[in-house]
Amino acid sequence: MKKAIKHTISLLVSNKPGVLTRVALVFARRGFNIDSLVVSKAQTPAFSRMNIEATGDERTLSLMMAQLNRLVDVIRAVDHAGEDVVQRELALFKIKCTPRTRTEILQMADTFRGQTVDMGDDTVTLQITGKSTKIEAFHTMMKPFEIMELVRTGKVLMSRGRESTA
Repeated sequence: MKKAIKHTISLLVSNKPGVLTRVALVFARRGFNIDSLVVSKAQTPAFSRMNIEATGDERTLSLMMAQLNRLVDVIRAVDHAGEDVVQRELALFKIKCTPRTRTEILQMADTFRGQTVDMGDDTVTLQITGKSTKIEAFHTMMKPFEIMELVRTGKVLMSRGRESTA
């Protein structure tokens, strides 16, 4: 049985319509589930950067990486699994709160260096940024309260030092 491993892949691609579809099809055909996807313009408007977190086995990944690097609009695709990279994610949590629980929720958010971005009579919306493990830990801490909505950006990452991300 093949062991599924979480991979963080970055791609530098041409900023053209249809590129995302072609990249996503490579993942779908190889049976990889995309857990997180972030696409934004790169330092040059002609290019975009994609950060993808996906789960799958090593052998399939190597075939998929070769296929990604052969796509016309892909300049470069790199798997960062096991590398020391700068990685961040942003999450917005809308929590149901009462006047009695509000202070406790805000104190927990403060412990995670969260920011209050909206407050209503019976809700508070908090912003948490950091590594995915930090977001998961905060999510666990908020479970005893009612999480009304949760929106996450997905991972963004950059190689450390002079190393190119993709």
